[in-house]
Amino acid sequence: MSQTIELTSVIPEDMHGMRLDQALSELFSDYSRNRLKGWILEGLVTVNGRPVLVPREKINANDSVVINAVIDSEDHFIPEEIPLNIVYEDDDLLVINKPAGLSVHPGAGRRTGTLLNGLLYRYPESINLPRAGIVHRLDMDTSGLMVIAKTIRAVHKLVKAISRHDVVREYEAVVIGHMTAGGEVDEPIGRHQTNRIMMSVVPEGYGKEAVTHYRVMEKFRAHSRLRLRLETGRTHQIRVHMSYIKHPLVGDPLYGGKRARFIPNASAEFTRYVNTFPRQALHAIKLEFVHPFTGEELSFEAPVPDDMIELVEVLREDTREHPDDIVWGF
Repeated sequence: MSQTIELTSVIPEDMHGMRLDQALSELFSDYSRNRLKGWILEGLVTVNGRPVLVPREKINANDSVVINAVIDSEDHFIPEEIPLNIVYEDDDLLVINKPAGLSVHPGAGRRTGTLLNGLLYRYPESINLPRAGIVHRLDMDTSGLMVIAKTIRAVHKLVKAISRHDVVREYEAVVIGHMTAGGEVDEPIGRHQTNRIMMSVVPEGYGKEAVTHYRVMEKFRAHSRLRLRLETGRTHQIRVHMSYIKHPLVGDPLYGGKRARFIPNASAEFTRYVNTFPRQALHAIKLEFVHPFTGEELSFEAPVPDDMIELVEVLREDTREHPDDIVWGF
């Protein structure tokens, strides 16, 4: 089966002069750049009512962009009975608390055991929705809150809200190094030059805008507990930005958080525990948005999972034992 979709937007001032394919990638970030480019080449994208067939064509502020396309349903994926921790649900959307270890979407080498497979089982009608209604993602080993659309009209509304930064997403994390104050990382993110499964901070003009705000919730002698708010939502954004400022997440296998480190005067047991923490210590703790149809302001919080609670307790104990041995960075 397939689903006809219509996506509409007006080009904002800060995208004036941008290439059409780049602008569409920013405006409709739920769809891959390759898919959007394909729609342009197929004549499915109009600008001010005129079909545009050249992805590199420059667009102007206030141009009206419309995409009319047909997308395949998810009927090539297998519905599976996978437990879902549902925090909120109505006729148009649901909010879940995703556990660490659950992949959101099938990918290379993984066709089953994902959130998408579970959605297809619980909501068979989601077979007609792009990505079964998944409008944003969490990494497999990141836990916490996600909003999921149950109808095509909710898909369109939620994707637009996320692209406009109208959805508040806050995270709790534990990072390496003693931090004294919060701050902001405003650095563009793009694909890593040599490792294609990684993202990295890239020079201006070579990636997408990415802004992460953070504040220190608790200081340990060699680690810090942070609360972070995303202004944008790029792939691996928090993980990349924290690594960039030399404070990678504990347990992060891609961005330096699992690199063995010597911690002065720490016990062998403590060092082993921290250096082998089994996942990135990151949890999507808060989600806020206006319901796209009722106008109700919705706010949800998900308790910090047990593994991160235990990690924090271990760090507190180490700090009590060594109150003067501050380790600023690695």
